Amino acid sequence: FYKMSEISEIDEGFYSRQLYVLGHEAMHRMGSAKVLIAGMKGLGVEIAKNVVLSGVKHVTVQDEGMTTWSDLSSQFFLKESHLGQNRAACSVQQLAVLNPHVVVEQYTGPLDENLLLQYQVVVLTDSSLEDQKRFGELCHSHGIKFIVADTKGLCGQLFCDFGEKFEVLDRDGEMPASVMIQSISKDNPGVVICTDDQKHGLSDGDNVIFSEVQGMTELNNMAPVGIKVRGQFFLFLLYHLHLTIKAIYRTVSTHLLVLLQSDADYLLTIVRELNEVAQLEELDEVTVQSLSYTAQGDLAPINAFIGGLAAQEVIKACSRKFTPLQQWLYFDALECLPEDQPTECSFNGTRYDGQIAVFGSAFQEKLQRQKYFLVGAGAIGCELLKNFALMGLGAGDDGHITITDMDSIERSNLNRQFLFRTHDVGKPKSKVAARAACDINPQMRITAHQNRLDADSEGVYNYCFFMGLDGVAAALDNVEARVYLDGRCVQHQKPMLEGGTLGTKGHTLVVVPHLTESYGPAKSSSSNAIPLCTLKNFPHRIEHTLQWARDQFEGLFKQTPENVNFFLRDTAFIKRTLDLGDTEALEILGGVWSSLHDTEAGGQRPKSWEDCVRWARCKWETLFNNEIRQLLHCFPPDEKTTHGLPFWSGSKRCPHPLTFDPSITTHIEYVMAGANLYGQIYGIKGTRDLTSIRGILENVLNEPFPYSAIIFVQLFLPLFSSCYILIKKYLMFLLIQDDDSNFHMDYIVAASNLRAENYDIPAADRHKSKRIAGRIIPAIATTTAAVAGLMCLELYKLVQGHQKISSYRTAYINLAVQYFVMSQPSRPQQFEVSNKNIILECSSFPTQGTKPLTGSVVGVTVSCGA
Repeated sequence: FYKMSEISEIDEGFYSRQLYVLGHEAMHRMGSAKVLIAGMKGLGVEIAKNVVLSGVKHVTVQDEGMTTWSDLSSQFFLKESHLGQNRAACSVQQLAVLNPHVVVEQYTGPLDENLLLQYQVVVLTDSSLEDQKRFGELCHSHGIKFIVADTKGLCGQLFCDFGEKFEVLDRDGEMPASVMIQSISKDNPGVVICTDDQKHGLSDGDNVIFSEVQGMTELNNMAPVGIKVRGQFFLFLLYHLHLTIKAIYRTVSTHLLVLLQSDADYLLTIVRELNEVAQLEELDEVTVQSLSYTAQGDLAPINAFIGGLAAQEVIKACSRKFTPLQQWLYFDALECLPEDQPTECSFNGTRYDGQIAVFGSAFQEKLQRQKYFLVGAGAIGCELLKNFALMGLGAGDDGHITITDMDSIERSNLNRQFLFRTHDVGKPKSKVAARAACDINPQMRITAHQNRLDADSEGVYNYCFFMGLDGVAAALDNVEARVYLDGRCVQHQKPMLEGGTLGTKGHTLVVVPHLTESYGPAKSSSSNAIPLCTLKNFPHRIEHTLQWARDQFEGLFKQTPENVNFFLRDTAFIKRTLDLGDTEALEILGGVWSSLHDTEAGGQRPKSWEDCVRWARCKWETLFNNEIRQLLHCFPPDEKTTHGLPFWSGSKRCPHPLTFDPSITTHIEYVMAGANLYGQIYGIKGTRDLTSIRGILENVLNEPFPYSAIIFVQLFLPLFSSCYILIKKYLMFLLIQDDDSNFHMDYIVAASNLRAENYDIPAADRHKSKRIAGRIIPAIATTTAAVAGLMCLELYKLVQGHQKISSYRTAYINLAVQYFVMSQPSRPQQFEVSNKNIILECSSFPTQGTKPLTGSVVGVTVSCGA
């Protein structure tokens, strides 16, 4: 596909979250690919939007058709003013502004062989069966990756043909497992026991390579060995849809509208004929009829879901990252239909025609009367708001949507939060998202807030506010906020839609009062915490050294400057510090004194850039040489436990001190970053010029200052409280910004990798280090679109008031490997109180506006929440 020398540098600011999903190599491969997407109805534009955001080189959107009313139900770039105009021509400009790194062009003529041969990937939507066969054969014979995507009402299909020679370079995107061994038995087969601080994540049939094994050293030279898992710490589609959609293609070719009973009967006849060839054991005729009634519909949520999947397949074709679909996928959400009788549907000449064709006019009116609360205007929030606008949620005279998000738009948001543009950077997310939704559908009635949803905002989002809602949608990025919102919904008996993503993985949950289990309380994460002793002395994973480096950064360049500024501004600071206890107080005040006094007085306050370099060099010696020597003095390499076993074994890696060498990149980069960070605190300008820094280091001693600031504080502590006013000129610049201009990641990456070198832990590059240390959640637009689509399918059911739990779906998906699990939600937990015959189905009771309960309650069933 490409030559590395021909590819420009990746815009990491724009693609930051996506890079953690795909990686640089895959992004480079995508940067040379040309993609043709045929059909610019709702599904086609959804695929195009996601592909353009992903960062391929060139996208051409093709469509001969003209905009109709039904297109507005799911095509978010078309407006009423576009009626009668070409869909591709009306969409190309808005697609182009999504990503300045992608060339987007339109083609309004018919598809032909010469056009398709110009592209590496071809996607057909809204196409005939004849075109699918003809162009599929053409692409297959010329090595062009071929994808067919289509939706029919509440059903969708996807087909991929990447050819016999397509090579997958990374099947699932998961990092290879690296496991610390505790012991190995001499049995046949041998049993390997891993350390108990991390599950190994391996499966039967995986191959492993051993290294650094002591005792059974012959294992270190063995070829990959197959394993069988003995424990977490041990190593030892439905075919009738295919026939129905094939029948629909045949009826569409005869211009038959499948809306009436007679049309459905005719379609069923065709399916029966096809089944005579396919010879299914049992044909699901109910499904065939349901699909026939709704096939003319065009629904935004279905297009969002299938469009997210199809765009991910395009990314796989361009990048060779992740496992492609083999070869058909069918999806239906027919459980969204009314639980009683089929709806009488028709086209009314409105922007909601594609939705009315499935659910009818009465449902559309009810949807527009809804009052919903959307919490979060990030990636999922933008996708939900787009779908809400297309569906008409809250767009009636009595309807309304309230959205809140306290964040402002950053450039890194633009790659996946598609309602935002470059000129929106710095503006409130909620306001911009609300305006963009109203641009999609001018009938929308939206109020935008910038409030954090927590106890402090309960004066705004109070009892009256929640009781005026029909439902809540959660588009949040942390568990604590989800738990809090879930609790408010349970308290006020309001349904809640919830969804989240992690790279190519996603989940959705619907909470229905009296019917399904709620999100529930936060699960304890203490088991994932890294023990302090591991960070301080016994790291064995790169995550440990990165956390240690973060702690170093916080202590040296954030906490100490904060303490100094508190001391200089607040006369009570010393007293509060002494109340912490002698050890902690002396450490804090010693750092304060050391920071305020210059080097000639025995402190650490620098006067020049050279002093900053000297400080960083001495800090290097302390951290990566002296402290390791001290540890080995206490626990020598041959140390034994009280049971006579080697102390340095299992998860305890025996460290070794480093010798400073300015010619080694990691060594000099630590000094460069540390010196610049230290200089910024005191307002001293530094440099990235490594040559000049090496020159300064030639005159720097190899040992740190022997002076103990803590001893000085013990002797001269009374002086602090009397002279703090005189030294306010030393007020320090507080370094808390988390960006590259302040050498934040330079320091953390260098410190972490030096620490890793001490303990023979494989180093991590800047990209991986930034993801782990910054606790960044990988994100990509395709997963976000798919998750939002699934959430809105549950919204259809909530608005209709479905009462059968079998109608609702909880979903878990992984687009990297086409893994989809749709299951029935769990019922709420029930608790029986003995002797009172009370069954509780909620975690709290609404109390505001009600009289207090008195007396005894006997023989009552309470079902007041999710």
